[in-house]
Parts: sequence; structure tokens; C-alpha cells
Amino acid sequence: MHRVLVIPAAIALSATLLSGPALAAGCPKGAVVGGVAGHYAGNHGLLGAGAGCLIGRHYANKHARQPDEL
Repeated sequence: MHRVLVIPAAIALSATLLSGPALAAGCPKGAVVGGVAGHYAGNHGLLGAGAGCLIGRHYANKHARQPDEL
């Protein structure tokens, strides 16, 4: 029984330590806004958070591709 708990814990720890930084620009802000909107639009906070994250990333990538105007 001890091995059943140790192996998943070791996998989770190694995945955490070996993974790089998350590059999800726009996702946290979009997820918060989408989650709140989804909650108030019919108790669908998780669905709204997921959609908000995708939309936030889309706009962040779109903004990053635009050249800087001087």
C-alpha cells in the first residue's frame, strides 16, 4: 500500500521540478473575468474560466505579433 502512494507522489514531484515556466500570457486575467461572467450567466464558472483563458491567450498572442509603434 505504501508503494501506491509513493510512486504517484514521485511522478508529481519530478513533473513539477522538471517543468519549465508557464508562458500563458493573458490566461489568468481571462480566466478570472470569464469565470465571474460564467458564474453570473448561469452557474457555469468553470466553463467561463476555460473560455476566458483561451480568449485571453488569443488576444495576448495577437498583441505580441503587432509591431511596436513609435
